[in-house]
Amino acid sequence: MGIQQTLERMRKMRLPGMVQAYLRDSQIEGIAELPFEERLTLMVDHEWTLRESNRIARLRKRARFRVDAMPEDIDYQHPRGLKRSQFQELLRCDWIRQGHNALIVGPTGVGKTFLACALGNAACRQGLSVRYYRVPTLLREAAVAQGDGQYFELLKTLRKAELLILDDWGLANLLPAESRDLLEVLEDRSQRFSTLVASQLPIEHWHQSLGDSTIADAILDRIIHNAHKVLLRGESMRKITRNSENEAEFHSKKED
Repeated sequence: MGIQQTLERMRKMRLPGMVQAYLRDSQIEGIAELPFEERLTLMVDHEWTLRESNRIARLRKRARFRVDAMPEDIDYQHPRGLKRSQFQELLRCDWIRQGHNALIVGPTGVGKTFLACALGNAACRQGLSVRYYRVPTLLREAAVAQGDGQYFELLKTLRKAELLILDDWGLANLLPAESRDLLEVLEDRSQRFSTLVASQLPIEHWHQSLGDSTIADAILDRIIHNAHKVLLRGESMRKITRNSENEAEFHSKKED
């Protein structure tokens, strides 16, 4: 059997990484002098790396992150109260495997969404399933799903996510039906899967934003218990960036 037939069989067996590695290495002078075991190891390593890369890409696509935030791009220098040691511990994702929650709270513009998505990407890199939602979007989808009979399918989809990111929490007070939907989502996940909440509303004001007092108690009990808190402060990073850019442009015009 010739090499082309072998490569075709490898493609049919869904081993594209090994095919790529063979074709790449066959162009390297002296590669044939390597022991068979070493060449096989190179091919298998390439296949493994390709599969891991594809798996992470699929997890990231399903997560539907709002921003393409990577852990290595996090700014620890900006004065916003972000503790490097605490956040790098969160990036290890042990809290997700333990079914704990996380809360990122701070004023507008301090990077809550970026940090939440960076944690989500860190989870994807470790093979954990993630879904990102803005709370208003989730509640709209829940209302539509109830109307067309897909509500339980939506709950099933959310239940599969090992990490559910709920961004823009507390932007507006919830209606009773919205509070019940949110409780339904969180009840399915309680003490089994992790939820990350990002909010500009201080935690002490969450209760009053959730409508019915009894439902609010139940929601907060399922979120705040075992939650890791990242409390941010300071001026908007977007505002500071704009001011820096304007200042640089002003000096540039003066020099001209």
